[in-house]
Amino acid sequence: MDMFCVKAPAKINLFLRITGKRPDGYHDLYSLMCPLALYDVLTLTLGGKEVGIVCDHPGVPEDASNLAARSARLFLETMFAGNTPPVSGLTIHIEKNIPVGAGLGGGSSDAAAVLTALNDHFGQPLSTPALMALAARIGADVPFFIFGAPALVTGIGDRLDPFPHLTPWTALLVYPNEVVSTAWVYKNLNLRLTKDEKKLSKFNFDGRILNVDEHLVNDLESVTERAFPVIKRIKRLLLAHGAAGAMMSGSGSTVFGLFANSERAISARTALCNNQQSKNWTLYVADLLI
Repeated sequence: MDMFCVKAPAKINLFLRITGKRPDGYHDLYSLMCPLALYDVLTLTLGGKEVGIVCDHPGVPEDASNLAARSARLFLETMFAGNTPPVSGLTIHIEKNIPVGAGLGGGSSDAAAVLTALNDHFGQPLSTPALMALAARIGADVPFFIFGAPALVTGIGDRLDPFPHLTPWTALLVYPNEVVSTAWVYKNLNLRLTKDEKKLSKFNFDGRILNVDEHLVNDLESVTERAFPVIKRIKRLLLAHGAAGAMMSGSGSTVFGLFANSERAISARTALCNNQQSKNWTLYVADLLI
């Protein structure tokens, strides 16, 4: 029985603009996304007749709705359509380190890790572009995790261009243990009322250095903040403890601060852990994977 382990990184959005809503209900976006050295660990055991999920985190579904399970079934169905597959089932054990409903892309990353692992196991029958096209059928963020590097992301998340110009920041992530529904955030986003002085759509980032004072902006932040005012408090605390910039990632609820090095980020984490406001928060220090 074949068994192998893979790591699935988290991500942050270093900026996120929503540029419109499509007729199919999806939103077009313009974002700079970067993977982080914070990982779920997945163990895949090939065998059996079904695709199953095992995870002890209560927020992770173990049924057919799990993105990792969906990606495994889609890969097997695509690769062996009309033929008897060498394996018809597998069990995916997820060691969940990336918080759930946090804007860090954990579920999408798990799905991408499964696609990549199965593709490698069967001798890489799919090219990276083909694997990314398959990933897009699972979810909007999944192709980014196949891509695996900082990228300017447009469309619904399916068009990616490499962005090799990032400073090697260390992020201090603060998760206030509030699960945010991405669907709810987009449903409550009013594009006509989203007014931010930092009009990122006017910037050409080719050859540019990300300026955290100028470019950290997230159109979804104001929506999530209305329901979770703790986000604004966390941003203020991160900046007060030395972050060069702070912002909510994705649809939330995680807020990150960017620090010049891990020592400064760890010092800020220590200070925040001693703050009475942070008693129900979970904090992580993770380097940007550039």
